[in-house]
Amino acid sequence: MAPPRPRSVLALDVGRRRIGLAGCDPLGVTVTPLPALARGEFQADLEHLVELVRQRRVAALVVGLPLDAGQRPTAQGIHCRRYGLRLARALAALGQPLPLAWVDEHASSWAAGERFGLHGDRSGRLDSAAAALLLEQWLREGPEPLDPAAFTAASTADPVAPAAIAVGSRAGADSF
Repeated sequence: MAPPRPRSVLALDVGRRRIGLAGCDPLGVTVTPLPALARGEFQADLEHLVELVRQRRVAALVVGLPLDAGQRPTAQGIHCRRYGLRLARALAALGQPLPLAWVDEHASSWAAGERFGLHGDRSGRLDSAAAALLLEQWLREGPEPLDPAAFTAASTADPVAPAAIAVGSRAGADSF
């Protein structure tokens, strides 16, 4: 896949307890891990994320999607997919429609732990470091985010079909 068009992006590494967050500047040059979001009710998550989107002038979302060896979403991947779609729809309903891209996050937490020495971290720093690796991968490989209209409840197209997910080198994976 070709690299996407540069813009300010918010990347999410969605977990059951926390959401790792990372952002990049409008030119896609600098990726910054942001404080992780402790999961609560969706509405509370949304309020925090809306403020972050406004503050950072976010123009697109990237959500990590755990895939198995056959490039199919895992159980956690299905949860991440639902969360990403729900977030995109909620932002659109609030007048902030943002295109959304998916990145295979296979082993991103492990890679972040290795790269940043954060194995065993429970503070959220590991989650946000993983989100930063996802964003770096997306900036290198894409895919271009999908228009929010693709996420309407009536849409029959699968926005996380294999062709819509960047699976290239995987987040943080070393090439030997």
